[in-house]
Amino acid sequence: QVQLVESGGGLVQAGGSLRLSCAASGRTFSTYIMGWFRQAPGKEREIVAAITWSGASTTYADSVKGRFTISRDNAKNTLYLQLNSLKPEDTAVYYCAAQPGGTIQTMPLLLRYHYWGQGTQVTVSS
Repeated sequence: QVQLVESGGGLVQAGGSLRLSCAASGRTFSTYIMGWFRQAPGKEREIVAAITWSGASTTYADSVKGRFTISRDNAKNTLYLQLNSLKPEDTAVYYCAAQPGGTIQTMPLLLRYHYWGQGTQVTVSS
């Protein structure tokens, strides 16, 4: 069992930056694939980025490539998402999630993530 708590969201102007954090409980954090997802009003939840247990492999949605960076610190049981060059269309609730027993191929698959945080709101004004 893993409990996830996101923080770092807020209101920022277009072009600005934020850093989201996700604190995980449990001793098995370092064995999980971790992902960031987002959900805007009236839209489905979508993958933003994911990272393997070691951090060696990452994947990003095309819409955020070159602007967002996912990372993790297994010693601190913490997942991060650096958001740069923010756009109004990045406005959403951002969720971190944990996928046990996954592979590089399953990293983008929402249904493979078993544990979810409560979300943190990111609002980008134009």
